[in-house]
Amino acid sequence: MAYVVGLIATDGNLSRERFCISVASKDADLLETVRRCLNLTNRITPYTGKRCYHIQWRDRVFHDWLIRLGLTPAKSLTLGPITVPSEYFADFFRGCIDGDGTILVYTDRYNTAKKSQYVYERLYVSLVSGSRAFVDWLRAELNRLVGVAGDIHERRKPNRAPLWRLRYAKADSIRLIRWMYYTPDVPCLGRKRAKAERFLQPLGHSRRPHVGRPRAGWLYNEPVTRPSIQRERGGGVAKLATAIDSKSIAREGLGVRVPSPLPTPFLDNCRGRPVP
Repeated sequence: MAYVVGLIATDGNLSRERFCISVASKDADLLETVRRCLNLTNRITPYTGKRCYHIQWRDRVFHDWLIRLGLTPAKSLTLGPITVPSEYFADFFRGCIDGDGTILVYTDRYNTAKKSQYVYERLYVSLVSGSRAFVDWLRAELNRLVGVAGDIHERRKPNRAPLWRLRYAKADSIRLIRWMYYTPDVPCLGRKRAKAERFLQPLGHSRRPHVGRPRAGWLYNEPVTRPSIQRERGGGVAKLATAIDSKSIAREGLGVRVPSPLPTPFLDNCRGRPVP
């Protein structure tokens, strides 16, 4: 449920009339995940020349509950803090990233002219919003819960309202994705999860302490061959196959194990009356 709230906060819409809620995306599998999370039977329909999809439904109780959490109609420029319990914040943030966020991975060869070994793989996790209050609140919560700082940059275009980008890089971005993808079967957008996949495990090991600045994603002062890896290679083929299969399911964003709508522990920690 917290994941869907994050999606609605970024890529969703609350109508002022008839308690209508909608989520739009160019990824139909993301909307299928929304249907599974909420047990909806509404159709996913294409629009804007079949370049995008959306799902729409009416639910007065759910609509009012979202308003009490802090969401509003026409929220792009007015969104602020949202009531989300700390234990569900990783799911909420993952929904925000799948909505208006980006996971960027690219190979940096800028300094190869100095030395051919200066080739690095960069990872950035970022979120764009038209509301500075929402971005400031999100940054403060992530700093409190995960210990990551992040940078906020303003992006302006002529005759348009400014956009605010919250971005994490290097070790902070790795820590963030391992926190938000805490199990292989969490609801998520498959193509973004696939980009982050290789960073969900340590990228390398070294028995020696690092010299200078440590490499992000590496483990130091640990044996290269770990007992857990030996067990998987020695006889846990079935266990490993199951893990790989569950990860592939999570990457597709379908068939994931999700909580039933409006779980009581989530509502009990939110302000307002629990939804029946």
